[in-house]
Amino acid sequence: MYTIGQVAQFLGVSRDTLKFYEEKELVKPKQNIVNGYRKYNHFDIYDITTVNFYREIDIEIKKIQELRKSKSIEGIKSLLEEKEQDVLEEIEYKKLLLKKIQIVKEDCEKIKQFLGEYTVQEMKPLEIKGEIKHFTAYDEYETLKKNTDSLKKAVTLTSLRRVINFNDEGMIEDGFLIVREVEDYDKEIKGEILSHPKCIYTVIEDGRWSTGGKSIDHSVEANLRKVAIEKGCELLGIVYINLLLTTYEDELERTFLEIYAPIK
Repeated sequence: MYTIGQVAQFLGVSRDTLKFYEEKELVKPKQNIVNGYRKYNHFDIYDITTVNFYREIDIEIKKIQELRKSKSIEGIKSLLEEKEQDVLEEIEYKKLLLKKIQIVKEDCEKIKQFLGEYTVQEMKPLEIKGEIKHFTAYDEYETLKKNTDSLKKAVTLTSLRRVINFNDEGMIEDGFLIVREVEDYDKEIKGEILSHPKCIYTVIEDGRWSTGGKSIDHSVEANLRKVAIEKGCELLGIVYINLLLTTYEDELERTFLEIYAPIK
């Protein structure tokens, strides 16, 4: 027979945890009527180590209580398979989250390299997942989110691209595309693919810290027209804008935008 202190020490659990297990009837040590001391036998040790295992794999207390009462081998297997699927989905999500973090790190490098610079680059293919006709059309965005399998998938499911159409007289319309970057040999493509082999590319700064809250659309348009003339190319009348990063200076946001303006 073992005292609560001995069990806590060699199983690496706290006394409070053992008392919690007892309160939830997951372990039932004998208690001395005179002094109230608990005594644990080897069957209690089996119970505690089993409960620890189920807790480590994040099985809820209620389910462990059900297991404690009665559960066939097939029932345990079914429970473990369910938990296995949860873990696999969580691993997949973490992979996607890691990828997103790595992309933002790359975006920081883009800002350092291309801020205020104008080059000609390819806009890599994007799969169009949906369209929002105007930035105030929140109901459209909510509908698109509800059509996803899981909100967790928003990590990679979507990123917004603002799309501005313009002609010689100025802006015609603007809206948003919800897109997914297409990987090499991507087998999950279901929507329309958007790509442009040649674009004027730059990174610009927006936000109240740098602009005082004023719109910079017209100045960006003017700069693109100027660069197009300098490079001897023609703008196609459309611009794709991607939010790279937002940070803060003097409690005012500094937003960095990636611009692709297709040319011919």
